Amino acid sequence: MKIQVISVWAASLLLALSMSCKSSKPKPNPTTSAVTTEVSATQPTEVSVPAVPLENTKKDTAVNTATSKATAEVKKEKIRLDLPVVPREFRAAWVATVANINWPSKRNLTTEQQKQEAIALLDLLKNHNFNAVIFQVRPSADALYESSYEPWSYFLTGEIGKRPEPYYDPLAFWVEEAHKRGLELHVWLNPYRAHHTNGGEVTEKSMAKKAADYVVRLKNGMYWFDPADPRTQDHASRVVNDIVKRYDIDGVHFDDYFYPYASYNGGDFPDHKTWKSYKDNGGTLSRADWRRHNVNIFIERIYKEIKAEKPFVKFGLSPFGIWKPGYPAGVTGSSQYDELYADAKLWLNEGWVDYFTPQLYWPIEPPQQSFVSLLKWWESENTYKRHLWPGLNTVAVKAAHRPTEILNQITATREIVPNSPGQVHWSIAGLTKSPEMLSSLVQGPYKKKALVPRSPWLPANPLLSPTLLLTVEGNNAHAKWLHKQPDQIRHYVLYYRYGKEWQIEILVSNITAKELALYKDGEKLNAVAVKAVDRLGNESDYDAKLN
Repeated sequence: MKIQVISVWAASLLLALSMSCKSSKPKPNPTTSAVTTEVSATQPTEVSVPAVPLENTKKDTAVNTATSKATAEVKKEKIRLDLPVVPREFRAAWVATVANINWPSKRNLTTEQQKQEAIALLDLLKNHNFNAVIFQVRPSADALYESSYEPWSYFLTGEIGKRPEPYYDPLAFWVEEAHKRGLELHVWLNPYRAHHTNGGEVTEKSMAKKAADYVVRLKNGMYWFDPADPRTQDHASRVVNDIVKRYDIDGVHFDDYFYPYASYNGGDFPDHKTWKSYKDNGGTLSRADWRRHNVNIFIERIYKEIKAEKPFVKFGLSPFGIWKPGYPAGVTGSSQYDELYADAKLWLNEGWVDYFTPQLYWPIEPPQQSFVSLLKWWESENTYKRHLWPGLNTVAVKAAHRPTEILNQITATREIVPNSPGQVHWSIAGLTKSPEMLSSLVQGPYKKKALVPRSPWLPANPLLSPTLLLTVEGNNAHAKWLHKQPDQIRHYVLYYRYGKEWQIEILVSNITAKELALYKDGEKLNAVAVKAVDRLGNESDYDAKLN
């Protein structure tokens, strides 16, 4: 048999022939253009028939297809502009609650007075272009939030275990108010201090009593959890994870108190019980290495547990600024490695942090504890390229003119860590008590707002671009934008151009409209664009309109 291609008008003729021969072959299945059929071997070898003209049909189809494609391309086409880079820098201040250093200013304030003080501090940060606050919520095994594991803080109400009346949750309030102002909020905890000498009487509600079997009293009157006891690590882990689970925080922060400073006890730390247990069970490390190991495994554990619960919550550490004397060469001073048994270099080398804030509380000169030399050394140890945001002694750095020294340190930080600059100011009192410091910052390095640097090692879902609408009415243009993922947005970045000059505004997520003058300084508004930014600083693509 031979397959033949036959035009539509011949199909019926062939069908009739096959029926008259009582053929058992399948019936042909005509289409609008051509058919395929089988012809008996007794029939002619070839049947030639003229094809039905399809020229007009093809032309119409081609025109329709091209039109549809062009329409789709018009809909999909985006305006592409050469947008300026958004400034990025971490700008934070510590707010200490221990001993009522920063907040609340007194232990007998009413709920409303506490709230007003908090708002004043947050407004100060926002108005001077800071973008983060590090808020101490666990000064010494106590809580400035509703906790099932530890009592309400003495520094909040003047009594251990007494909650605020009228009731409110201070941490929830600080988180909400910080986010309203576009500020990240990091919770600051002391992992091992169980009671502070300024913390009032040690009552039955205190963890110094509740955990007496693994808490020791130091000669200066403080109580300290034994870092070697597994119960210490388990308890601190529960506290951290409870906060991470229940509050919409942006980071968890530990400071420099690990094993206590030697001066607190007039000598060695009293961990005889756990050291003896370790040796009796075959431990082979030296006592100093064993102590460091206790802290190391705790730091690694906390980092991994935070990431398992909420990968976007950053973990930060602010250790004493000198790892060991002689690192770098010429540096002298105390050794966190030998006195606090904190191997902070290891934590940075291993990437067990998202940001690292060594307390570099010395001036740029002299070289024995040079801010610049120490920062460069820490950066050389930053093998995983985590954020390196040094702590600045804004309150009391020893310099002839403190504001000038702090500004010079910010400049140095930007030069040494250009891809992810940032600083944390100790403490907010250095701002509230020094109008000159504040004006120097906001008129100088903090003149423009900045986004927090991205953390590319932390996972994040891709962010859709917003939809921009632009209408002109009278002498103004009205820009409005919408987003399909509003719960994932922390900021919007609005761009607008007069003539050839771009201007940038970083806006909190609840601002979704802006009125712009059509003319400024004689130049016409000719382009507007907007992009979304998530809580980790990741930017979406932008939508733009030309005017």
